[in-house]
Amino acid sequence: MERIQVMIMRNSMTHMRIEDTRSERRILKNRIRRQREMRKNFLIFVMTLCLIVTGSFTLNAFRSNAKDDSVETSYKYYKSIVVADNDTLWSIAEKYMDRDHYDSITEYIEEVKDMNSLQDETINYGEYLVIPYYSNEFIG
Repeated sequence: MERIQVMIMRNSMTHMRIEDTRSERRILKNRIRRQREMRKNFLIFVMTLCLIVTGSFTLNAFRSNAKDDSVETSYKYYKSIVVADNDTLWSIAEKYMDRDHYDSITEYIEEVKDMNSLQDETINYGEYLVIPYYSNEFIG
């Protein structure tokens, strides 16, 4: 009888060892799976954070370029003038042209000619001309 009990005990111990081994493997597999999930979640978090930081830097770069305070805003206006005795389009251009907005006097004269429907640069004393000019003040 004692022998039978010892054998039953051994079988039960062997069975427990097999169960323990299976359980340990399952626990190990679960631990590895959780670690992989944690790594994956951490990587997603880091990538999302990088995307947000990159996006905010890009957005701020665009906004800072759009609001360059070093350049003053100027407004384009039109003025009607009477041609004086010795006026030429060239002298009018020298007086009213803004060099920040026109590359040359010729460009300004061409705009004045187009606005006033002039065929050439001939203007006469007493005529009215509409000329463009720029100002930093807003006239509303």
